[in-house]
Amino acid sequence: MSALSAFDPALSHAIDEERARQRDGLELIASENYTSAAVLEAVGTVLTNKYAEGYPGRRYYGGCEFVDKVENLARDRAKQLFGAEHVNVQPHAGSQANMSVYMSVLQPGDAFLAMDLAHGGHLTHGMSLNFSGQLYRPVHYGVRQSDHRIDFDQVARLAREHRPKLIVAGASAYPREIDHAKFAEIAKEVGALLMVDMAHYAGLVAAGIHNSPVPVADFVTSTSHKTLRGPRSGFVLCKEAQAKGIDKTVFPGLQGGPLVHVIAGKAVCFQEALLPSFKDYAKQIVANAKVLAETLMAGGLKLASGGTDNHLMLADVTTIGLTGKIGEQTLDRAGITVNKNMIPYDPRKPLDPSGVRLGTAALTTRGMKETEMQRVGAWILTVLKHADDATVIERTRGEIKEFCQAFPVPGIG
Repeated sequence: MSALSAFDPALSHAIDEERARQRDGLELIASENYTSAAVLEAVGTVLTNKYAEGYPGRRYYGGCEFVDKVENLARDRAKQLFGAEHVNVQPHAGSQANMSVYMSVLQPGDAFLAMDLAHGGHLTHGMSLNFSGQLYRPVHYGVRQSDHRIDFDQVARLAREHRPKLIVAGASAYPREIDHAKFAEIAKEVGALLMVDMAHYAGLVAAGIHNSPVPVADFVTSTSHKTLRGPRSGFVLCKEAQAKGIDKTVFPGLQGGPLVHVIAGKAVCFQEALLPSFKDYAKQIVANAKVLAETLMAGGLKLASGGTDNHLMLADVTTIGLTGKIGEQTLDRAGITVNKNMIPYDPRKPLDPSGVRLGTAALTTRGMKETEMQRVGAWILTVLKHADDATVIERTRGEIKEFCQAFPVPGIG
């Protein structure tokens, strides 16, 4: 970073501050992770200099013989990792991956069925201010109030009533394993295509910890970060019958030149996920989440659905007299990063909801295990229960900074 420091010290200083924040605190945002040093290196290479509109062997620019190798490595590894017939690794993010599916099979005004944002869905699953809610006609299913599990009776009823062209499974704040086969059964009954957005749990699918949607879905979209631990980006898996439509929609339909340096980072993370050690990592993510959830519940926090099957959990902090916004801000002052989040049937508004969302993927990357999760859970409870006590918060921040020194961050130290 010497060149950047010399040319732009203000920017370099901001990056140094962020590096220290990541190193000295507990990263519990469920959609975040730490990449390996190899991924960081790949994304920071000269590949950023190259335009490569089109696909390997069919580019609109010259000089693409080597970036073709990069993209083919990423595509082949993703196909091997997930057992997919076809993959497009060019989407810049998960939102673009989802958009590419919608635009390849839906016309403006068409109905699609997806999970309600307030129950754990994503912005691109039909939120009113998002393109998906403005261009199309979203119909939303949710979870049962009794146990916060997906209400498949409701899914089937809405599918029969609205006959959507597309059914979307997957979520961004749902702590339980999703039954993809059940969604496929409903989609087949009403003649709909099935898309699964596995962005949050793709790493668990890759490791065989979560059932795979690839055999039963027409399309599977994902990000490459989160539990997959790659660069911030997206990709689409699909059946061979849908390959031409997806590729044409991604380019030239939605994007111009792909970010080849980021595709290189994806190639690295797919290769890392093919290693036996990645399965151990994914198992530890889930084990850590279960211990953290148990610790928080034992300390008086109420969790949506009563626990977790995957990497994340939703904690209702109103049970200890806080709101999600205050909970997030209070934990942040102690060096614990989470995000405020609505819980199912939340009576509060999205900008100050009842809950916070927590995930264990990043801390697991640092090498933390069950014993450390008990300690992390205890810190969370202490801070939340002493939200107005600056002395307790400052003391906890110091303890956490010292604790983190024993668990270096890949590529940071």
